[in-house]
Amino acid sequence: MLQRLFSSTVRADILALLLNNPNEKFYVREIANILRKNPSGVKRELDNLEKIGILVSERVANLRYFQANTNSPFFPELRNLITKSLGLPGALKSVLRASGVKAAFITGPYAEGLASDSIDLFVIGGGASLKESFENIEKEFKVTINIRQVSEADFRKMKKQMTGEMKKITKGKKMILFGRI
Repeated sequence: MLQRLFSSTVRADILALLLNNPNEKFYVREIANILRKNPSGVKRELDNLEKIGILVSERVANLRYFQANTNSPFFPELRNLITKSLGLPGALKSVLRASGVKAAFITGPYAEGLASDSIDLFVIGGGASLKESFENIEKEFKVTINIRQVSEADFRKMKKQMTGEMKKITKGKKMILFGRI
């Protein structure tokens, strides 16, 4: 079963996305877009994971939505395994991608390689507040995530005006999770 479970990178990416967002439902093309993978390969892996019992699906109109099967006896252990294998940046990245964020990076002590019990996360774009999305990650890694979320327009304005915060961001070390700044 383990060989079937971790046989491809597409499968690992799907597991990371869905297990880190267990209450979210995604359709095939949405997952393919988030992960930047081929939809046919994503569909094949989703079907395989559903057969194993790791995922469940639901058809709504002409779309088939997939989500983590939280009732699976493997769910807690798989989620922990995925979270630990991705590390804190990977866990953050999978949650952020599912939230429609355009770019995200970590600043402060963590980005500088120092031990810290708090993470400064700068997020560009995305919808509603992300704080609730990170509760499980905060518990798992025993950190507090301080989120600074701005719209793309506000970020461009900050960059143009070169505010004090922007100077600190451009001069300081940062760990880019994804996107361009």
